[in-house]
Amino acid sequence: MVVENSNQLKESSDFTYDREAEVKAFDDSKVGVKGLVDSGVSKIPRMFYTRKLEISESTASDSKLSIPIVDLKDIHINPAQRVEVIDQIRSACHEWGFFQVINHEIPIIVLDEMIDGICRFHEQDADVRKEFYTRDLKKKVSYYSNVRLFNGQGANWRDTFGFAIAPDPFNPDEVPQICRDIVIEYSQKIKNLGFTIFELLSEALGLNPSYLKEFGCAEGLFTLGHFYPTCPEPELTMGSTAHTDSTFMTLLLQDQLGGLQVLHEDKWVNVPPVHGALVVNIGDLLQVNILTLNIRQLNLLL
Repeated sequence: MVVENSNQLKESSDFTYDREAEVKAFDDSKVGVKGLVDSGVSKIPRMFYTRKLEISESTASDSKLSIPIVDLKDIHINPAQRVEVIDQIRSACHEWGFFQVINHEIPIIVLDEMIDGICRFHEQDADVRKEFYTRDLKKKVSYYSNVRLFNGQGANWRDTFGFAIAPDPFNPDEVPQICRDIVIEYSQKIKNLGFTIFELLSEALGLNPSYLKEFGCAEGLFTLGHFYPTCPEPELTMGSTAHTDSTFMTLLLQDQLGGLQVLHEDKWVNVPPVHGALVVNIGDLLQVNILTLNIRQLNLLL
């Protein structure tokens, strides 16, 4: 049976399909989704079928809604501006759990070159990419397709290149030459920005600026460069299904193609790219930490 839309996915299942074998063959190829595209496939493997397409352009909510944009300009030299920014972040976290930051002191040219560098890595010949393909989470530099490929759920149509920044950073010599310089530069700058955001979040909680950093929120840092090759059957799969980030915080650098959506008051809202901006996503661990802190404060009042 040829599956033409998501409503037929259930009908297409049969007892002869061996997902485990298909997944293993795909993973053993070590060339990811890009390898499928390069091979000229016109039909995507069934392992990529997404049974419930939660997000699409047609289901996006009112375009008038947009996540807050916070301007960090002069926050280190202008106390009044810093107080205003902290208030904006507090409101954004409470109402959205997301916000974008601009004037964050990472030059746009660095952001653009980082996107280009990640693309250059993924667009290399398959034999070059294969050298970095691994599922060993202890590796400081890794290339793979879908971290949970074997969990039985529909795989995402994307490949990933990642590297550890903290607490045990990657060895520069382990990073491919094709993107080494920008990866090193971006890693340091994004790490510094992360410290700044944690300071602002701490103050937004009414705490000492160093609270979240001392708590350990900034100890681990890992950067992922996702790559979404053109899909021959985009109606059957997704680059990223609905999820929450299990981290303390995610700083997301978008390209200019768009596609990101966030859930706000039970509605999916598009997040159009803002050139030079970074999206801040409050992760599950930070939310748990905030909840625990609020409970402690409540106990003190009782």
